Formats: sequence, structure tokens, C-alpha cells
Amino acid sequence: MEQQFKLKQIENALRSPETKLEDVITIFMALQRQNFTLCNTVSNLVKKWPTQIPQAQPTTDEGQFKFGISSEIKD
Repeated sequence: MEQQFKLKQIENALRSPETKLEDVITIFMALQRQNFTLCNTVSNLVKKWPTQIPQAQPTTDEGQFKFGISSEIKD
């Protein structure tokens, strides 16, 4: 809801007769640069994202417990 309100404010400001074309061009170019940066960042992230989940290594030499955590204590 808040985003729609802000978009409407921007639209009204852009449609105002007092708005200069130079200001609109400046804003458009800044937004386009941000868009290119975001696209490149997401593209690089997807390329570097691991496609396989590495297998967890056991933390002890003992066999893994069959069910959950063992509460037994050996003396």
C-alpha cells in the first residue's frame, strides 16, 4: 500500500508542468544504471551458486546415531 502511494506521488511529480525534462532524464539514467548493476549481481550470484549440496562429514569416528541424539553416557 505504501509503495503504491509513493509511486503515485512520483507519477504526479513527473506529470507536473513544473518538471523539467532534464530531471526526468537524470532519474531515468540513474534507475537504469541500478537496474544493470542488480541484473549483473544476480547473474553472477546464480553462476556461482553451488548446484550440489556437499555431504556432511561425521564429526566423530563412531558410527552415526540411528535416531536423533543419544542420551546415554558410558563410564
